[in-house]
Amino acid sequence: MRGVDESVPTAADLEHLHRCIALAEDARNIGRHPFAALVVGRDQVVLAVGQNNSMPPGGNPTQHAELQAAAEASLHATPDELAQATLYSSAEPCVMCAGAIYWTGIGRVVYALSELELLRLTGDNPENPTLSLPCREVFARGQRAICVVGPLLEAEAAAAHRGFWD
Repeated sequence: MRGVDESVPTAADLEHLHRCIALAEDARNIGRHPFAALVVGRDQVVLAVGQNNSMPPGGNPTQHAELQAAAEASLHATPDELAQATLYSSAEPCVMCAGAIYWTGIGRVVYALSELELLRLTGDNPENPTLSLPCREVFARGQRAICVVGPLLEAEAAAAHRGFWD
C-alpha cells in the first residue's frame, strides 16, 4: 500500500477528515443526518463522496454516507486501486457500512467519531438505532486485513451531532 505504517495518521488523513466533518455539517444544515464519507486513492485523488440520505420520508435506511461512497468508488476504480484506497468518515462505519467497505475491497479506513461516542450523543433516538459493534471487530472476521485508524478529531466531529438527536 503506502509503504509506511498505515496505522499512523498523516497530515493528509487529518485534512480528509476535516473535509468529512464539514460535509457532515453541510448534511445537517440541509436536514439530513450529520454523516459524510470520502474514498481517496493512493494518489490522494478523491474517488467518491457520500452524505447520509437515510432520513424519512424520502430517504432510504441503507443510504449511509460510507456505503454510498464505497459503492460509488467501486464503479470507477479497479480492485487494485480500491485495495490501496482509504475511506474517510466523519463517524466510525456501522456494521452495514463495514460490510460494504469489506466487499468493495477498500484497504484502509480512517474515521473521526467513535461508535461509542455516537451512541452517547444519539441516545435511544429511533432514527439512529446504533449497534455497539466496532468496525474493527467486523473486519477481524473477514479473510483480508483492513487497516483502521481512529477515532481522530472526535470532539470536532461530535459538534455536528450536538442538539441534532434531541
